[in-house]
Amino acid sequence: MTRRLKFLLVLLGASLAFAGLHRVDQALGGPVVSAVKGSRTVASVLKQTQAAGLGLTEEERGWVGSLTLVALKSEKILEVWGHGKDTPRKRIRVYPFTGSSGGLGPKLREGDGQIPEGLYRVEHLNPNSSYHLSIKIDYPNAYDRAKGRADGREKLGFDIFLHGRSVTVGCIPIGDEAIEDLFTLVAQVGTRKVDAILAPWDFRTHDDAPEIDGIEWEGELYEGIREAMRPFPHPPETPD
Repeated sequence: MTRRLKFLLVLLGASLAFAGLHRVDQALGGPVVSAVKGSRTVASVLKQTQAAGLGLTEEERGWVGSLTLVALKSEKILEVWGHGKDTPRKRIRVYPFTGSSGGLGPKLREGDGQIPEGLYRVEHLNPNSSYHLSIKIDYPNAYDRAKGRADGREKLGFDIFLHGRSVTVGCIPIGDEAIEDLFTLVAQVGTRKVDAILAPWDFRTHDDAPEIDGIEWEGELYEGIREAMRPFPHPPETPD
């Protein structure tokens, strides 16, 4: 075996190892490489955050069984609503966005910088995010993919997170302290018990809806979001 061939085999092996340990993260519009494997686990993060008093309070642990995250793009706030079997839903947290990108309207394609709009679920928690901690939502979901097929759009984008820090393209940053609290809340109730409403603005105070160039189904989208928000009473003027 020649020295050149040996060098190429070593280089190939290193490349494969790198690919196995990393992934492309689009949190900044990518590609940005962030580690999949790391020293932190969800359990180790919870040990630190709960020791610092983050997550559900003692009173909240008595009744919160699931969560709904309501992200309002125009107002740049993320509301967290707790649900209990025998307790009315209640807004338990409000976090301001620490950055944003794009404008009103749903995410339509990879690289458009848009924060998605629609009804989503939390997929998983990432304790080794490049942006301190992150929470992945299931964009593109079945609705997004169906509209993409109908429009003839491909490459809808992927890897949309709620995360720390203050920079983003297409994700929602809320700062490190807030993501520690939210990460803990989601871990405590379980990802399967957390859904998310991502809205262009607060339909509890807006009667109209944005008109989006390039699509003909924004009315359907926004009526679905409006209906999903109806059970959540308009919160007080000042955060809880």
